[in-house]
Amino acid sequence: MRRNKSFVVVCAFSLFLFAALAPADKEQTEALLSEFTPAAQVIASTVPANGDQNPYGIAFVPEGFHPGGPLRPNDILVSNFNDSANQQGTGTTIVRITPNGQQLLFFEANSNPQSLVGLTTALGALKSGFVLVGNVPTDASGAVHPGSLLVVNRFGTLVATLTSGLDSPWDLAVVDNGVAAQVFVSNVLSGTVTRLDIIADVNGNSIQQVRTTQIASGYVHRLDPTALVIGPTGLAYNFSSDTLFVASTGDNKVFAVANARSRNTDAGTGRIAYQDDAHLHGPLGLSLAPNGNLIAANGDAVNPGGTQNALVEFTRDGVFVSQFQIDPGAAGGAFGIALDREGNVVRFAAVDDDQNTLNVWNVH
Repeated sequence: MRRNKSFVVVCAFSLFLFAALAPADKEQTEALLSEFTPAAQVIASTVPANGDQNPYGIAFVPEGFHPGGPLRPNDILVSNFNDSANQQGTGTTIVRITPNGQQLLFFEANSNPQSLVGLTTALGALKSGFVLVGNVPTDASGAVHPGSLLVVNRFGTLVATLTSGLDSPWDLAVVDNGVAAQVFVSNVLSGTVTRLDIIADVNGNSIQQVRTTQIASGYVHRLDPTALVIGPTGLAYNFSSDTLFVASTGDNKVFAVANARSRNTDAGTGRIAYQDDAHLHGPLGLSLAPNGNLIAANGDAVNPGGTQNALVEFTRDGVFVSQFQIDPGAAGGAFGIALDREGNVVRFAAVDDDQNTLNVWNVH
């Protein structure tokens, strides 16, 4: 059987990556969220000059990010889903927020009737110098259209649009070694998860999608009069077990998909990892903490009430650990979350899309 040389390169790099970076984590019940203070240490507006609102996606710029553009490691990127009139699925901007809270525009997509744009929670920065962002747009009538994954270079210029195996990129998780990367993408309109195997030019000039595999499906997905669309959202990957966790908003559950980086078949929804109607209220963003626990953001579009705006921490075996309110004064503000580690400091970022702010906690 003939093998695609590019895919062999991806596999080789990926195997090296997992061997080198797989954390020796073990599941704990000690809560990361218990270390949070009521007030975030960094609060910044996510509204750029064009007035875009409703921040959805968050991504830390990683160490080793290709130099030459405006982005620096430890910067945080935030994508906006709404325009200045607050129409859903029409936001065109990604803002850059520095560690001291300064906000700068990084990217603004072209938006016209022939090129609809609505940037989503699917946001990630690759060490090779590219930023990936999902696009699930609506038109003037509010109808939702199939989308794509936009590839933006380190200078803030759109260089490619990925559509193979994707219909509505809603969130993503990245496994990255600088040249080869695997990107897991949830598709909100079809209730599926796709894995993209990607290689980048070492000079940061181009990127190639060399393989696309649908690895999961069957998650509840539908249009919604309030939330616009509901479907699988947050993704978190665990190296040590090769498991992808999927926050399925409409199911009000978190699922686990086995053999995520290597599987060539569709696992369906995978097994239920966490089901808890007392603490889960439409899980959206999802992150794996250094202590081995998972943290989900409640959006309140499903099973409303109770823990509005709460971050919920639970073990990978599905045991509730802790919760934390992002914005006790408003409902439904939680969406994208992201986590980064600098030495002994854990940086946790969350958007409040009621207040149009980014909140960052530094936990020592």
